[in-house]
Amino acid sequence: MSASPAELRLEITPRARFDVIDINQRILEQHGGVLQSFQKAVYFSYHTTAGYLEQALSARLNGGKEGSDALQPYIEVFQTLFPAGASYRHDQMELRDELSLEQKVDEPRNADSHLAYIGSGLRSCVTYKNRPGSPVYFIDLDGEYEGKHRRRLTSVVGYNADRNVATRTLEIPVSGHPIDSINLKDPKFGLYQSIQELVTEHGVARGRIDVALGQNERQAGLTVNEYETLLMKHDLIEVLRDPVRFMKEKGRHMLSDPRAIPNRTIEYAKFDLVTVLNRLIDVLGMNESLVEKVLARLMALPADRFLRMKRGVSLLVSSENGESGGSVVQGQYQSPILVQWEKAAGQSRTLELRLTEFS
Repeated sequence: MSASPAELRLEITPRARFDVIDINQRILEQHGGVLQSFQKAVYFSYHTTAGYLEQALSARLNGGKEGSDALQPYIEVFQTLFPAGASYRHDQMELRDELSLEQKVDEPRNADSHLAYIGSGLRSCVTYKNRPGSPVYFIDLDGEYEGKHRRRLTSVVGYNADRNVATRTLEIPVSGHPIDSINLKDPKFGLYQSIQELVTEHGVARGRIDVALGQNERQAGLTVNEYETLLMKHDLIEVLRDPVRFMKEKGRHMLSDPRAIPNRTIEYAKFDLVTVLNRLIDVLGMNESLVEKVLARLMALPADRFLRMKRGVSLLVSSENGESGGSVVQGQYQSPILVQWEKAAGQSRTLELRLTEFS
C-alpha cells in the first residue's frame, strides 16, 4: 500500500536581501529522508517576494547541473529592470493611507522585489518530480530590510499520484481599460467560494487548484502577489506600458536630469537594454542570432513577451490533519491577480478551475 501524502512546514531566515536556499537540503537536515520515497512534491511559499521557479526553468538555467550559481544572473536581469530606489508609488509611504504612522516607519520599500518576482516568473506554488538528493531552490528577493532579517515559511507536500476530480468555469468581469489588474481574491468574483465548494464537495484534504485563463483569452496573465493599490494600479501598470520604464529612470548612463536630454533618453535606455538582454540570453542559453530580432521589437514589445507572465497559477489545498476536507493555503498578503494589457472582448475573461487530489 502506498504511503499517504506527507506535509512539512519549514521556517527560513534568509542571509541577505537576495538569497537562494536549497529547501531539499533543509528538509534532509531537519527531517531526514521523510520525503525521499515520494514520486512528486509540491513546494509552497507564503510570501509575495520569495518563491520558486518551475522545475523545467530551474533545470534549464542550471544546464542540468546542481548548484544555484546560474540562478543569480537570471534574477539579476529582472533586478536591473526593476532597480531598488526608483520612483515606485508603492514605496512612497506618504501615499499609503492603509498604513498607520507606526507601520509606515517599518514598512519595507520593496516594490522592486514585487515586480522582479512577477517579471521573472517566480511562483508561490510549484510541482516537482521528486528527485532525492537534487536541490530545489527557494529564492528570496527581499529577505532583509534595514538590518532585520525576515522570517520566511514554506510548506512541502510529498505524494505519489494525483487525479483530476473536478473542473469549473468562471466568468470574471473586467474593466474597459486596456491595461489593468484585478484582485481575484475579492469576494465579488466568487473565485474562492467556487474553489471551496469544489474542495468540500469532493472531500479533498490535500491537493492543488489550478487556475488558468480560458483557451481563447489573449493579452492577459495571472500571478500571485500582494494586491496593494499603488503597486498594482500604478507601478505594475507603468511596467505594462513600458517594461524598461524604471530601468531608464535609474540607468547608469542617465544624467541627473534626463529632461535636459530628452532626445537621448531612449538611446540610453536601448544601450542598457542590450546589456540586460545579452545577460538574459546567456543565462537562458538562447541562440545569439535572436538578439537583433529581440532588440528590434523590444521597445514596442507587449509585457507577455518580455515578462514571464503566466497563463495560470496553482494554489495549494491542505488541512491540518489530512483527515477532513481541506481549504486553500495562503499567505497573509497573497492574492491571485489577473493582469491584462489589452481590452477583453465583452469586458469579461474566462477562468478555468481544475481540482487535483493527491494520494
